[in-house]
Amino acid sequence: MKIRTLILAVAQIAILHSAYAAGATLNFVDLADGATVTSPFKVKFDVKGMEVKPAGDMTVGTGHHHLLINAEALKEGESVPFDETHLHFGKGQTETELKLAPGKYKLTLQFANGAHQSYGPQASKSINITVK
Repeated sequence: MKIRTLILAVAQIAILHSAYAAGATLNFVDLADGATVTSPFKVKFDVKGMEVKPAGDMTVGTGHHHLLINAEALKEGESVPFDETHLHFGKGQTETELKLAPGKYKLTLQFANGAHQSYGPQASKSINITVK
C-alpha cells in the first residue's frame, strides 16, 4: 500500500508541474524576433505564471531559465544538456551577455525545473536574430 501511495504522490506532482507550465509564458525582453544585433549583446528573460528559483529547488510552480542556441525546445521531462549550445542559468539569473560570431541564429528560451528537466515546448519561446 505504501508503494502505491508514493506512486500516486509522484504522479500528482508531475500533473501539478505540467499544469503550472501550461499557463506559463516566456519572453525575451528588449530583443525582438528578426532583430539585428552587434556582439556582444544583452539578453534578458521573463517568465509569467511561474517563479524563478535556483537549480535544486523543486518547489511546484518554479524553475529556472535556459538559453538554447540553434536548438529546438525540449520535450517535457527531457533534461537540458550541459553543452555550449544549451546555456544554464541555475542561479536564477534573468539576463546574460552573449558573444556570438556574425551570422543568423535561433534563440530558444526554455524554462525547466530545479533538476534541469524541461517543462516542454509550452514553456519556451524562440526568436531568430542576426548578429553583425
